[in-house]
Amino acid sequence: MTIYDIAKEAGVAASTVSRVINNRPGIGEETRRRVRDLLEKYHYTPNEAARGLVTQSSRSIGILIEDIRVSHHTESVYVIEREMTARGYCCITLSTGPEEQKKREYVRILEQRRVDGAVLIGSMLATEAVKESIEKHLNGIPVVMVNGMLDLPNVYGVLVDEAGGIRSGVRLMAGKGKRKLAFIRDSCSPSNSEKENGFIAGMLELGWKREDLWIYHENGDSGHAGGGAVKTLRSTRESLREGYQMALKVLEDHPDAEGMIFSIDLLAAGGIRALTDRGAKVPGQVAVMGVDNTVYGELCIPRLTTLDNKLEQVSAAASRILLDALEGRKNPQKMMLFADIIEREST
Repeated sequence: MTIYDIAKEAGVAASTVSRVINNRPGIGEETRRRVRDLLEKYHYTPNEAARGLVTQSSRSIGILIEDIRVSHHTESVYVIEREMTARGYCCITLSTGPEEQKKREYVRILEQRRVDGAVLIGSMLATEAVKESIEKHLNGIPVVMVNGMLDLPNVYGVLVDEAGGIRSGVRLMAGKGKRKLAFIRDSCSPSNSEKENGFIAGMLELGWKREDLWIYHENGDSGHAGGGAVKTLRSTRESLREGYQMALKVLEDHPDAEGMIFSIDLLAAGGIRALTDRGAKVPGQVAVMGVDNTVYGELCIPRLTTLDNKLEQVSAAASRILLDALEGRKNPQKMMLFADIIEREST
């Protein structure tokens, strides 16, 4: 059944059927109802490929994510796909991996797929390599970053004030008498650097000196943040183990530690297990806080205090900004949302 068959049976022009399909104005309600009834009766589905040849639009959106196994990011994909498919777009989700060259290549793949727009999820994609590839391959289409930003005219960023959130976390622990705190982060990313900056600012407020702070990175080194080599992708089990080992390292270096702030909930879950195995009471002896407000925090015993970085709101805002850009509406290049601390038993 073609659009011409529908038009013939409805007694209208093919252009009228097209206007009904695309929800265009200028058609009487009776005619619109008659055409819609026939479309439903014959289960008519527009040929999007053919339509794209005429409109020069693929009606598709590319979504890039570094590691599809990270549940926090796949939940963001879910929100974005739901919003975009409701507006008639098909989403293509690709997992780039951590290597910069692969990230370049996946941006190029989006160009080859003729996407109308793109969403990049996570600050790990806010790199110079990705920026150069967007300039080369996607410079004519809107790109929205979730919790990231690149300085390009066609790129929009929706970010969360994680630095301010971690700073508030330091204040929360200090208010409970926990002033000897360690910060433990996993990979080197713009997001984690902001979290670390928030920890530093909070500790300086407590009277600590920058050089005396207890800051630990995933590779086991403590001290200043660095660029670091490209990390291999870690499974959930490996990240839990890493959090466990890093918490033990903090206890070994600083037996008098009173609190640990982890850059993600998954590391914090491993850290709580390590503290429990060592007989350290949480939060009586050591308070613990994570980031992301994931299910892992709910499964911990005690349940984890966490920084809610507004995953659903950020993802919905990214979808709205992309749709606005596709439909010619203006938005600021950068939007910042504030994070909230969800306090549970671990503090």
